[in-house]
Amino acid sequence: MLTQQAILAALKSVKYPGYSRDIVSFGLVKSVTVNGGAVSVSVQLSGAAPQVAQQIKTDAEGTLRGLPGVENIHVEVLAAAGLATTPTQAPWSQPSRVPGIRRVVAVASGKGGVGKSTVSVNLACALRYLGAAVGLLDCDIYGPSIPLMMGTRDKPTINEAEKLVPPQQHGIKLMSMGFLIEGDAPVIWRGPMIMKTIQQFISDVEWGSLDYLLVDLPPGTGDAQLSLCQTVPLDGGVIVTTPQEASLGVVRKGIAMFEKVNVPILGMVENMSYFTAPDGQRVEIFGHGGGHAEAKRRRVPFLGEIPIYLAIREGGDTGKPVVAVAPESPPAQAFIQIAQSLRQALG
Repeated sequence: MLTQQAILAALKSVKYPGYSRDIVSFGLVKSVTVNGGAVSVSVQLSGAAPQVAQQIKTDAEGTLRGLPGVENIHVEVLAAAGLATTPTQAPWSQPSRVPGIRRVVAVASGKGGVGKSTVSVNLACALRYLGAAVGLLDCDIYGPSIPLMMGTRDKPTINEAEKLVPPQQHGIKLMSMGFLIEGDAPVIWRGPMIMKTIQQFISDVEWGSLDYLLVDLPPGTGDAQLSLCQTVPLDGGVIVTTPQEASLGVVRKGIAMFEKVNVPILGMVENMSYFTAPDGQRVEIFGHGGGHAEAKRRRVPFLGEIPIYLAIREGGDTGKPVVAVAPESPPAQAFIQIAQSLRQALG
């Protein structure tokens, strides 16, 4: 039977012309009415060109026509002045997309200590292993860990266009505050300086042609996250958690932050899911299944679980991510399966 939820799910395949984001995540679908086989949809735009409105109408009608049970379709695309609802007016997409970057994905968590940077590094390596061109941006200005975990301290160079050329390691382009400061020197900055730095990491770096730019966010919902949303149109966020309720409770705040700025949740990853003892016994140190249950409750995809492996920790400490040095090993395969699920979520 047709439902409003089914219609909205279908409309998520309708992209706003010129963007990789869909009209549902942009908040443009204002009403959906279902009466038997008759479906009526209202889309509200502001300041969009007539051809944009027509393209959205055509694409929406074509999408709905393919749903089983749909007999009559009425799609109304309205343009009303003064409503800040189009992508060109939304604060997180005022700048144009970075040329050459197809997908920008944020990796986030509500709290520290869940292994978010470990997931970011190995997920980047997994996407590279699957044949994609990948960049990794470390947005943790106060505590950058990507240089250590990727095994390089090479500083970026400057090209003729006066842009930073990011160093590469394990086939991945990298940028981090850790490349720009000396040793263990602390970064003692206020919010505006953090915002400016993140903007420069996006716009003043010669990223070149990338299939994916992964952004490793610091824990929480503060300046770095909001600055990123205001600097570049994100294609979605990946939430990292551990199984226990103490982690899940804070993760919900991270999900709510993305929802408030209309960034789609691409899925959740449960890190440190369990440990296999030498005798083969499975030990669920932090409990088990909390991430999967939370994803189901929030109706977001569950991308997979990552068990506790010594090789993952050693790889992070030595700058040799397990996916980069041993892609066929069980720890690496856990990340590669998550990368495959992420690619499917992004279409």
